[in-house]
Amino acid sequence: MTDLFTPLQSLKEGHWFKLICGASFQHLPAVRSLTLAYTLAGADCIDVAADPAVIAAALSALAVASNLAFDAQERGFAFKGNLPFLMVSLNDGEDPHFRKAEFNPTECPQDCPRPCERICPAQAIVFNSIKDNYSGVVAQKCYGCGRCIPICPYDIIYTSSYMSTPGAIAPLVMSTGVDAVEIHTQVGRFAEFQRLWQAISPWVDKLKLVAISCPDGEGMIDYLQALYDLMHPRPHALIWQTDGRPMSGDIGDGTTSAAVKLGQKVLAAKLPGYVQLAGGTNSYTVAKLKAMGLLKIAGEEDTGTRGHGDAGNVSSNSLTASERLPLSASSIAGIAYGSYARVLLSPILAQLENQEVSKTNVKATVRLEEDDVLLWQAVELAHSLVSQLKSQQER
Repeated sequence: MTDLFTPLQSLKEGHWFKLICGASFQHLPAVRSLTLAYTLAGADCIDVAADPAVIAAALSALAVASNLAFDAQERGFAFKGNLPFLMVSLNDGEDPHFRKAEFNPTECPQDCPRPCERICPAQAIVFNSIKDNYSGVVAQKCYGCGRCIPICPYDIIYTSSYMSTPGAIAPLVMSTGVDAVEIHTQVGRFAEFQRLWQAISPWVDKLKLVAISCPDGEGMIDYLQALYDLMHPRPHALIWQTDGRPMSGDIGDGTTSAAVKLGQKVLAAKLPGYVQLAGGTNSYTVAKLKAMGLLKIAGEEDTGTRGHGDAGNVSSNSLTASERLPLSASSIAGIAYGSYARVLLSPILAQLENQEVSKTNVKATVRLEEDDVLLWQAVELAHSLVSQLKSQQER
């Protein structure tokens, strides 16, 4: 594996941008539109649910983006046709990213002010939908943020969780176009992670990247080190995703603090691999990282490898090429944006959906590239976020 892939260059140079569509987000039109807009805006990775239909929707958008590369350059965007990695998310146990809200709308009193409908960032809670004559949670749109649960006056909203089935993982990993896998885990789930890794390991060499997402917890660094020691064969590239405050980036500027703090903790441990923020990331994240000196200056190089510094006791000469992962040194390699990135484009997605409703055939789907005005408005919005991280490289 070389660094000829643009996403790997971004990772090495410290300006890796990942879009998180959502491990539970299965609204195909939105996944397709988000993938298209953020690809044209210069994203390095698109993270989607491990669902064949969702993967197909994302691949369809990537194909369209390839055909629009010239148009993107003509409009001043940096995209030159080098596609982002397509990543699927898996879990080794119960996780907030792998759940959906549910409730029975017939139990809702008529005079309920419906705060759940107003607070839902995905517009996944509807009452008497004009399009579908439906009330309740639109499962495909719900990505499990859980904000509706504590705000329900009658305490009737609950969640249902699901897990990745090891037997079903291999076909997904081997799916045409899937470049990377992200595993969501938590401290104390070593045995569960091991079972999941055993299902993936025969195909690790075919993947360009593996990411491990883990929230903070007592003994976290020791746990991550144990996971690294377990992983054989070593991934070609490895990301430690620090999940500060999951699915909260659209709430306010303060949410990014947890992601940055956890990123600092993992950086200090100097684990082999790259450190990438997630969980509460938004438009304030890059500015905060720059102010703290945690973003690499353009032109700097990572020189560390496992076996140097405080990271380990293995001589780098004894490691294979895929094991010579860089130390996570002193800078953040990239940022993943989820809820904030999706909400940023929600006005465009809503307009597309309204176009579908207005058609005589309500099953008609209006694709983003079919509306030239909305397409480039969406790319401009996406670029306003992507460019914060990549501005130095685009000059």
